[in-house]
Amino acid sequence: MRKDVVPDPANSRAFYKFLTSVVVPRPIAWVSSTSADGVDNLAPHSFFTIASVNPPIVQFTSVGRKDSVRNIEATGEFVVCFTPEELFETVNATGTDFPPDVSEFDAVGLTREPSATVRPPRVGESPVALECRLHLIQEMGDCTLVFGEVLHAVVSEDVLDGDLPSITALRPLSRLGKNEWGSVGTIRGISRIPVADWPGHYRGMHTTP
Repeated sequence: MRKDVVPDPANSRAFYKFLTSVVVPRPIAWVSSTSADGVDNLAPHSFFTIASVNPPIVQFTSVGRKDSVRNIEATGEFVVCFTPEELFETVNATGTDFPPDVSEFDAVGLTREPSATVRPPRVGESPVALECRLHLIQEMGDCTLVFGEVLHAVVSEDVLDGDLPSITALRPLSRLGKNEWGSVGTIRGISRIPVADWPGHYRGMHTTP
C-alpha cells in the first residue's frame, strides 16, 4: 500500500515538511553576511549545493526573505562556513530568529575570523570556509535562490588527508526531516566503471538497424 501525498497550495507548509523528510540528508551552508549597517549575521541554510564548477559557484536557498538575503543584496558578499558535528547545538542556535541588529556571532559566542577577500567574517571555529561574491539572486515562489562565486577558500590542516579534507575528520552535520539532524554513519568507497570495462553484454544492448 502507498499513501498519496499531493501538494496543496492552500497548505504549502505540510508539503514542505514532507519534502524535507524525503530529500535527505541535506548539507548545511552556515552563511555569514554583513548588513549595510555593519552587523554580522550568521544563519544555517539546509538547501545548499554546488551550482557550477568553472567558475566555482555555490548556491543556497532561503525559505522566505531572511537577514542573509537582505544583507547579501545590500553588500554583494557572503561566506559559507562548514558545520562540524561538535558544533551541533551552536549551529542550531544561530537559526534563532534574532532581530537584525543582533549578531549571532555575539549571541552564541562564536569567534569572528577576518576573511581574505570579502567583508563578512569567517567562523573561527569552522574548519572550512568559502568566501563568495554574489553572482545571482533568483526569486522562485516563496523562496530566494542565492548564487555566489567562490573567490577564496580556507581549510584547517587538521582535517586534511593529503590535499583534500577527510570525511572522517570533517564529521559534517546534515539536516534531515522534522527537527532531526544527521552525522556521518557508515562510509563506503566505490569507483565508477569505465564504459570500456563494462561487462561484455553491454555491447549487445545497442544494435544498428
